[in-house]
Amino acid sequence: MKNFKENDVVIYTDKEGNHFDTFVIFGNDIDTGLVHINHENLKVSPAFLELHPSAFSGNAMPFADPYSFMLFNKLKEKYEQKAEEATEAVTLYNELKKPMLANAS
Repeated sequence: MKNFKENDVVIYTDKEGNHFDTFVIFGNDIDTGLVHINHENLKVSPAFLELHPSAFSGNAMPFADPYSFMLFNKLKEKYEQKAEEATEAVTLYNELKKPMLANAS
């Protein structure tokens, strides 16, 4: 299985054979093995991805300019933080204790 890391520049090939230059948002998911890519916010199998030829130089950036790349990383951090807060809220809601009812005789 191919492993991709965050911000790798890759080529995604869809089921119709179309190729898209994109980049990895999050690396391989340990549980599912899927890779979260920027193209349409998809989670795809690594079999549909290949490392972009420009990535072999080690200096490839997924955006044309560093400022856009920095903004994207800030937004991603904000998204991750909100997802963690939502998970905590759901967990707290599920942990509510149910009152004990009296035994009827």
